[in-house]
Amino acid sequence: MIIDAWGQHPTLRHSQDSIFASLRRWTKTEEPTQALPIEATIAAMDQGNIDKMLISAWYAPNKIMISNDEVAEFVEASDGRFVGVGSVDISKPSKLMTEVRRCVEELGFKAMRVLPWLWETAPTDRRFYPLYVACCELGIPFCTQIGHTGPLMPSEPGRPLYLDQVALDFPELKIVAGHIGYPWTQEAIAVSTKHQNVYIDTSAYTVSRYPAELIEYMRGHGRKKILFGTNYPMITPSRALTGLDDLELDSETKNAFLGGNAQHVFNL
Repeated sequence: MIIDAWGQHPTLRHSQDSIFASLRRWTKTEEPTQALPIEATIAAMDQGNIDKMLISAWYAPNKIMISNDEVAEFVEASDGRFVGVGSVDISKPSKLMTEVRRCVEELGFKAMRVLPWLWETAPTDRRFYPLYVACCELGIPFCTQIGHTGPLMPSEPGRPLYLDQVALDFPELKIVAGHIGYPWTQEAIAVSTKHQNVYIDTSAYTVSRYPAELIEYMRGHGRKKILFGTNYPMITPSRALTGLDDLELDSETKNAFLGGNAQHVFNL
């Protein structure tokens, strides 16, 4: 089974948000004028032999780019191919915990994701801590972004070392850190090595762009700590996996990377 640990099935308002203008410059794509059909996402998954994709809500200060209810609708329409990941407004801690519980107990989501760069603050900020408590109580992972930002927002909140303190405060919390942490990939590996429940996913990077230290970690003592991800629709699954055989992973490591680790982390 191949599982994409980081994807989005975007709403039109998400795709058109001005924050992604710099990404469109990289990908040489125009601003979309129509919402992406679910059938198109499923077709992209089929082309890359992806069995399941974790798709996430997007909550930013003063706006909801993809709501939890919209994610639930997409999951329902996907015939089992999508797995829901919720999000919350961390500025409203009293409502936050209720919404996390609703996401898990009513909507069936398997994780929560909040992006520190969207909030321009590190994951050690006190506003995140009720979310960590809720994730621990419900036994679900917290997903986040590490590394520099493609959007023209401060990259500092993505320093992987901030997650060291979070993991110390919440050792039972599973943390999935997406986008490999570049240019601080060695920091990400250090934190993942130190903490049993900290993982790294490869979203937003194609195989040919994996840093050498990440590949070495994946082949060695980090074989159970790296999850495959795409950051779809920015990168399609087939493009993300091109050149996988060049990594020369043994079958156990390859299977863990492509799906086994995600099955364990997200309880799939």
